[in-house]
Amino acid sequence: MTLLLSQRQERIRFYKFMVVGAIGAIIDFGIMNLLTRGAHWSLLWAGTVSFICAVTSNFLWNRYWTYPDSRSRPLAQQWLMFVVVNAVGMLIRIPILHFLEPPLLTLVRDLPLQRLNSTFVAHNVTLGIAVAIVMLWNFFINRYWTYNDVDREATP
Repeated sequence: MTLLLSQRQERIRFYKFMVVGAIGAIIDFGIMNLLTRGAHWSLLWAGTVSFICAVTSNFLWNRYWTYPDSRSRPLAQQWLMFVVVNAVGMLIRIPILHFLEPPLLTLVRDLPLQRLNSTFVAHNVTLGIAVAIVMLWNFFINRYWTYNDVDREATP
C-alpha cells in the first residue's frame, strides 16, 4: 500500500486498473442484469457468467494498457496467473453474493421505492459491494504476482 501511495507510476497503474475495472464492471453488471432479468437466471449463476466475461475483458485491457511493459512471461502463462487470481476473487465473491443478497433484499423491500424493483436494486447493490471488495484483492495480488516483472520506476 505504501508503494501505491508513494510512487507516481504505481498510482497511474492503479488508476488505469480502476478504469479497466470500470469497463469490466459495466460488462459484469450488464450481463448479470441481462441474465437475471431477461433469462431469469439466479444471481449466483448470472453473476458467475458475468464475472468470467468481465475477467476476460480485464485481462486484455490490463495486459495491453495498464501493464504494457509486462512481457517477460508468455501470454498464456500470464493469462493463467490472472485467471488464478480472479478465481480466488470469485471464491471471495460467491459468498458475498449468496449471503448478502437476502438481507439487502429484505432491507430494500422495506424502503419506499415504489418506482424501483426491489430485486433489481438488491442484486445491483450486492454485486457492487462484491465488485469493490474483489477489485482491491485483484489489484494488489495481480500487481505483486502476475505483473511483478514491471519496473516500478518506469515512466508512463
